[in-house]
Amino acid sequence: MGRVTDRATVAIVDDEPAMLRMLDRMLSLLGFDRLVFDTPEALMAFAEREPDRFDVVLTDLNMPSTNGLALLSLLRRHHPDLPVVLMTGDATVDSAVAAMKSGAFDYLVKPLTNRDEVGARLERAVEQRRLKRRNRALERSLDVAGRFPDIIGDGPAMRGVLRLVESVAPTDATVLVLGESGTGKELVARAIHERSPRAARPFVAINCATLTDTLLESELFGHVKGAFTGATASRRGLLEEANGGTLFLDEVGDMPLGTQGRFLRVLQEGEVKPLGANDLRKVDVRVVAATNVDMQDAIKQKHFRADLYYRLNVVALELPPLRRRREDIPLLATHFLARYARQQGRPVPELTPEAVERLVAYGWPGNARELENLMHRLVLFGRVGPVGAAEVGSLVELRSELGVDAPASAEVEFARAKESAVEAFEHRYLTEVMARAAGSVSEAARLAGLDRSNFRRLLRRHGIGG
Repeated sequence: MGRVTDRATVAIVDDEPAMLRMLDRMLSLLGFDRLVFDTPEALMAFAEREPDRFDVVLTDLNMPSTNGLALLSLLRRHHPDLPVVLMTGDATVDSAVAAMKSGAFDYLVKPLTNRDEVGARLERAVEQRRLKRRNRALERSLDVAGRFPDIIGDGPAMRGVLRLVESVAPTDATVLVLGESGTGKELVARAIHERSPRAARPFVAINCATLTDTLLESELFGHVKGAFTGATASRRGLLEEANGGTLFLDEVGDMPLGTQGRFLRVLQEGEVKPLGANDLRKVDVRVVAATNVDMQDAIKQKHFRADLYYRLNVVALELPPLRRRREDIPLLATHFLARYARQQGRPVPELTPEAVERLVAYGWPGNARELENLMHRLVLFGRVGPVGAAEVGSLVELRSELGVDAPASAEVEFARAKESAVEAFEHRYLTEVMARAAGSVSEAARLAGLDRSNFRRLLRRHGIGG
């Protein structure tokens, strides 16, 4: 765990002036800002006026007016997210248990001789508070996105997509949704349907890439008994099933040429002819199609009819891949974690800032679907407590994509590519120097030529034991 990006502020409470001065000096050397109070009442009065001025409270347990446990109880009631670290000269097990049961974040025994240990415990408390705040902010963002509960994204790319969805949904225009696999094309098609005047009628989906020519035509248009081998009974097609509603054609770029001609007639005339039938049947269907195929290239290669393409492409809606909307990754990850935690009846895992950085740095070739699968696995197999960068890395098994073994992608802007490369170098170097030092932090810091406390912070930031 590394130093948080902005300096953390510790509120120190102790009735002994000498102790206050010593703690103030110690925390100054550790890089914390400090607010010093000689009574719990002074701290509470300040917290009423400026509750966000400090990140953690470090308080003595035994004080004459209000003791540390009473102060802890007040803070838990009025500022429940504020972590409290208690100090005492009483090192009994009972006092430690009482402190932790009362909700203390941690417990330190005087004299505080190990400066690095004090700093590490306070840093953990600060990180936990900021982690909870960040997760709560993400949850609020998810609530704000309630208009599109299944489409998660608050970045400029997705805001543009959602504006277009809202604009085109009330019309009957045919929509062609373009995007890589896993970007959420069916979710967008459903959102269009649910915001259209057809919302009360059926939404019917079919994947054109998974069926043979005959089966696809049978599914779309229906058939009469005896129309082909195995047609033992007449059956209505999906176009009739979707009458009055919306038909979603997924992977339309893989529709066979023969079927394309028959489907073009549906769009032109609003009529369906089941396989083996002589009669035409009127249908009123809105079509939303989707593909990850380069349609212009498919037309040039004579794999797709230009006239059908122009019929489908009345409104084109392109979904950006996840690597081009990295600002949405924390929001999506939080959404998927909450969904699968609810399903499994488990607490929602919290991602540390380092874990989020690792997720944001990855290229996500499988897009949101791949991220969803990873979050599902974290819920199923993750340990209790915050999820760190190392755990994300071990689950996703993506060293090369994260830049450890592979060059930076030109799709990533220079600053982020450089940041990822530096992070990869640090992770590899720290792993190797710790191995060389046989796991000794002091020896590894000496070999690296770094101050021990700074070296330990680097280890924590990269999720490396020590």
